[in-house]
Amino acid sequence: MDKIADMLVVIKNGGQAGKKSVEVPHSRLRSDIARALFQAGYIKSYTKKKGKKGDRLEIELLYGKDGNPRISYVKRVSKPSRRLYIRVKDIYKVKNGHGDLFLTTPKGILTGEEAKKEMVGGEILFEIA
Repeated sequence: MDKIADMLVVIKNGGQAGKKSVEVPHSRLRSDIARALFQAGYIKSYTKKKGKKGDRLEIELLYGKDGNPRISYVKRVSKPSRRLYIRVKDIYKVKNGHGDLFLTTPKGILTGEEAKKEMVGGEILFEIA
């Protein structure tokens, strides 16, 4: 199972269903992804909560003024069966600049724009818009 893809689909589907927040199992990687999504303005907030079966990550979803969810498109690029890496000069725009590319780099999980500023490449995690 791809835990990152599961997390992204839960967030997207929660937004499509009009939920205020969603929960996913906590891990350090998922927490770092939630932090990057928060900093990029795709989610309202995220908190770690204690649960009966382990820690959970509660993600509060963000909606636009028209009531549409902020996240409407998610595509997992690098998968467990096929890892894709990218150099700084090859970082591309998603949805003609209306979306973001998220990378895992030596400096942490960054958007494509942040990775260009930091001059680092890395593994492409996913595209989001």
